[in-house]
Amino acid sequence: MDGIRIVDVTDRPSFERIPPCADPSFDHRTCDYWEDADRGSKAHRASWLRAAEPAPGARPPARRPSNPFLADLAGRDAPDNPFAPRRAAAANPFALDDADEPLPGNPFAPQRAARPAVASGAAPKLTLLGRGLAVFGSYAKVLLVGDETADGGERAAAYAQFGPLSAYPRALRTRELYPRLPQAPLPAVVTCIAVTAEDRGRGLGQRLVAAVCDDLAARGFAAVEAYPEVRVSADATSAASVAFWERAGFRVAVADERFPVVRREL
Repeated sequence: MDGIRIVDVTDRPSFERIPPCADPSFDHRTCDYWEDADRGSKAHRASWLRAAEPAPGARPPARRPSNPFLADLAGRDAPDNPFAPRRAAAANPFALDDADEPLPGNPFAPQRAARPAVASGAAPKLTLLGRGLAVFGSYAKVLLVGDETADGGERAAAYAQFGPLSAYPRALRTRELYPRLPQAPLPAVVTCIAVTAEDRGRGLGQRLVAAVCDDLAARGFAAVEAYPEVRVSADATSAASVAFWERAGFRVAVADERFPVVRREL
């Protein structure tokens, strides 16, 4: 298939490429269903699409003094004591004469590269997706297809979310139902795979899952699991069907009528 590009969701521009759900009552950009096992929701929430902004005039909390009896003096400027002796700055006999010049860098010291991170104040879902950037890498991918009528000549057709099992408490809770699932090595998980209604039937979901699995294998994972939903319409789920996962090379690890588990060795 020509004109296809897969990008990682790591910043605001890539986050804004996440396609809409077929059912507008759901939204990938506001879903925290897998991240919050108790109160997570798949629902569209307009407030989650706005970047967090500090309140006007907000100040950081004052540091509490270590001495509780001096609490009433916190925040006050210490008055100048005219009787206190004046201390001159201590001279450093080992300092260079040209102390005003910056010290040269140590060419033998290891240089620490800046760790990737989501900018502060990002939308809540983007913040969730960016939690593991410095260690694990991206948690989501978007598949783009060529479209001359779209801005930039391409549009989003499919979306996938994934990551280490530890990043998704609801997945951990699901696995607790089935002690026979392998406990070591723990798998990565794919929590979401969705294709826009107009792009279904073209194999795009399968292509995106293949790219996710290849990426997870390159990151060192030995297996990946997914948790499909049963007896729901294609528009009402982003976990796909058991049949979809089997076509992607997964096998049924738990054939439960309510909460099946599929698994693929990488």
